[in-house]
Amino acid sequence: MREITYLEAVREAMSQMMRENDDVFIMGEDIGVYGGAFGVTRGMIEEFGAERVRNTPISESGISGAAVGAALTGMRPILELQFSDFITIATDQIVNQAAKIRYMYGGKAKVPMVLRTPAGSGTGAAAQHSQSLEAWMTHIPGLKVIQPSTAYDAKGLLRAAIEDDNPVIFYEHKLLYRTKADVPEQPYSLPIGKADIKRQGKDVTVVATSIMVHKALEAAGQLKQDGIEAEVVDPRTLVPLDIETIAESVKKTGRLVVVHEAVKRGGYGAEIVSQVIESEAFDYLDAPIQRLGGLAVPIPYNPILEKSAVPQVEDIVRAVKATFK
Repeated sequence: MREITYLEAVREAMSQMMRENDDVFIMGEDIGVYGGAFGVTRGMIEEFGAERVRNTPISESGISGAAVGAALTGMRPILELQFSDFITIATDQIVNQAAKIRYMYGGKAKVPMVLRTPAGSGTGAAAQHSQSLEAWMTHIPGLKVIQPSTAYDAKGLLRAAIEDDNPVIFYEHKLLYRTKADVPEQPYSLPIGKADIKRQGKDVTVVATSIMVHKALEAAGQLKQDGIEAEVVDPRTLVPLDIETIAESVKKTGRLVVVHEAVKRGGYGAEIVSQVIESEAFDYLDAPIQRLGGLAVPIPYNPILEKSAVPQVEDIVRAVKATFK
């Protein structure tokens, strides 16, 4: 199997869907000749033309409203927002329109749109371009929320998102774009709402999302030297959440650490912890649950401060060891 980057996997998923279905198109700021803020759509306008790779004005509310309207009339738009922080500008269209319409019309209307957007810190983009706001979107009934951590997952889950008849928020971490993985060339879909165990272990469960999956795997390698076998579970989709896979892992290991980059206060890790506590897995816990997240500060521009504001490998190692005290 060939190895490609996360960025290439996202582009390939969109291109394959556009070749198969004329109703699929992309819209966003500078996605045409420029190829988007991170180059994800580079080369697509040459294949599909300006009608299906549509450059838009700098107006996130306008772009999102147009995507909702296109989806309502039978198209399957893929909307790219340059930074996930800019979802804040489009909240009425996403939260009050896209998420609600199918329910309000008793299923007679649907909004099959995908909002793709880069998230997270690590690029020196500072406070207004480095946030992780996925917990906001998981709070809204009617939206599905996906956070792939690998190129393989990104391709399969993006195809599933485009095929879905509901609005999907698809978060792509900036630091993952250049990571590589084995990815089939042929089209494939992965089920939305199914977690993946990225590493088997028997001593502690580490549930990690997005970029933190890679940090958790690195931490697991270090912990192995101390005789601790960590199982790393990647939810892949936050809504719907595969709590069954997480709970079964906790029942096996008896310990749980949850880690995400977003601010810990009100972060999605709290939802995962709550659902574990409400499940039968709670009775299998041998130690208090450890929850890791970002500090309650805007993301700094300074690279040293930026790194210190979000969990790192050594933080995960310490949290895991704390469950054995």
